[in-house]
Amino acid sequence: MYTESRRSQSHPRTGPPPQQYLNDEQEYDEPGDEQYSEPEEPDDFYQRNAAPSSYSVDAYAQGPHSVATQSNRGPSPTPGPLLDHSHLRPGNQASLLSHERTLELYRANAKKTQDPDLQFEFAVFMIDASKSLPIPASEPGNLLEVERATEKREELIREATGLLKRLADRGHPASQYFLADCYSNGIGTVKNKQDFDRAYPLFVLAAKHGHPDAAYRAGTCCENGWGCRRESAKAIQFFRKAAAALHPGAMYRLGIAELNGELGQSKSPKEGVKWLKRSAEHATAEFPHALHELALLHERGVDNVLFVDYEYSTELLAQAAELGYAPSAYRLGECYEYGKMGCPQDPALSIHYYNIAAQQNHRDACFALTAWYLVGSPGVLPQSDTEAFLWAQKAAEGGLAKAMYACGYFLEVGIGTQANARESQAYYKRSADLGDKRAMQRLRGAPTQPLLSPGDRHAVLHRTPGADDGAGGKGKDGKDCIIM
Repeated sequence: MYTESRRSQSHPRTGPPPQQYLNDEQEYDEPGDEQYSEPEEPDDFYQRNAAPSSYSVDAYAQGPHSVATQSNRGPSPTPGPLLDHSHLRPGNQASLLSHERTLELYRANAKKTQDPDLQFEFAVFMIDASKSLPIPASEPGNLLEVERATEKREELIREATGLLKRLADRGHPASQYFLADCYSNGIGTVKNKQDFDRAYPLFVLAAKHGHPDAAYRAGTCCENGWGCRRESAKAIQFFRKAAAALHPGAMYRLGIAELNGELGQSKSPKEGVKWLKRSAEHATAEFPHALHELALLHERGVDNVLFVDYEYSTELLAQAAELGYAPSAYRLGECYEYGKMGCPQDPALSIHYYNIAAQQNHRDACFALTAWYLVGSPGVLPQSDTEAFLWAQKAAEGGLAKAMYACGYFLEVGIGTQANARESQAYYKRSADLGDKRAMQRLRGAPTQPLLSPGDRHAVLHRTPGADDGAGGKGKDGKDCIIM
C-alpha cells in the first residue's frame, strides 16, 4: 500500500566494492587530525607522470548543490559527467561490468587525472558505494563475515575521506564542503558520531571560497552553537553571504528572522516578505519553504505589506506541492476536500494532494486518507475498510492521537481488521496518554458512550478541518523555521 517517498535520500547502487583497493604504491594517506595546510612532502597522487597542476580557487567557487532539509545529512552532490563512465572506455561490454570492476577502473582513472573535480567525484562515488555495502545481520555463525564487511566499508570510507582531505587542503571548495558534510553526519569520524568541531571550520573555509551551501551550513552552526559558539550576528553574516549567491534556504531563514525579529534582527514584516519572495523565486525540492510561508501570509494577509489573495495562495501551495513539500500538499488536500480558499470541492484533487503528503509520512494526510477510504469516492477511490485501517495505523505511528483512537475503535468493532480487544485497549491507552478524551472514556467504559455500529463507523473520525489533535504536534502547517 505504501510506496517510497518521492524525495528519497538514497542513491542507486549496483553492488559491493572490491576486496582489494590499492596496491602498495597507490595507497592514500589515512585521514588524521585536520590542520588544512599544504603537506610537507610532494604528493605522488597529484604528480603521477606530470608536474603538479595549478588551478584557481575561483574556478571551483560554485560547488555542486547539496543541501540538507529536515536532517543534518544532505544528499550527495550531483555528480558530473564522470559518473557516466564514458571516460573509462571499457568497450561494448560496459553494461556488463561488475560494481567491483567499475570501482577499480574509477580508481585508476582518478589516479591518472590532474583534475580535482574528477578526483572529488570519485571520492563522492566511494562514499555512496560505502552506504550500499551490505552488512549481514549479526548471528553466532557469521561474526567473521560481519567483521569483514564492516572492515571493507570502513576502509572505503577511509580512502574517500583521505582523498577529500587532500583536496580540501589544496583549497577545493566542493571537497571542503562535502568533507564537512560527512563529519557533521558521522561519516569518517570516531565511532561514527557527528563531529561539528571538525565540520564547522571546513564549512567556513568553503564559504570563504564562495560555496553557497557551505555559507548556509556555517550559518546554521553559528545559530545553534554546533562546533562553535552560538553567535546570531555571525549566523546572519553567513546567511547573507549565501543569500547573495541566491541560496533559497539562506534567503528563507533571513525572511523568517525579519518577520519574527529573530537572530538579533528588528521585526520588519516588509523586509521579511522581500526575502521570502526572493527565496520563492529560487525554490528547490530541498528548500520549498518560502512558497509555503508566502501562501500562508497571502491567506491571512499582512497589514500594509500583503493583501489577502486566495487564488495566489493556492497557486503557491501547488508549486510547493509539486516540489514534494508535504505540508503544502496536505493544505491543498484540505482545500479541495472542504471547498476552502475558493477551491471547488474536488475528491480527485483532494485525494491526489493528500497522497503526495501521505507518501512522505505526513500523519494528518494519512488520517485524511483513512476518511476517504471509509466512504470511497465513485470513479475516483474505491471504498475499503482495510485501507482505511492501514492508513489510520500509519497516522498513529506518526504520533497522531485521534488516529490512535480510531485504530482502537476499528480493532474494537472489527472494521478493516479482525476484532482484537487487547490491541484496541493498547491504542486507546496511547491516545489517552496524549490527551484524547474519547479514548479516556473508552478506557473507563463510560455507559454514556455507546459503542457505534459498523454502519456508523465514520463518526469515529471527528475530522474537523484545522482542528488540533491534542498531541502537542506542530499543527496543520507543520513548518519549521530552521533547516539543516
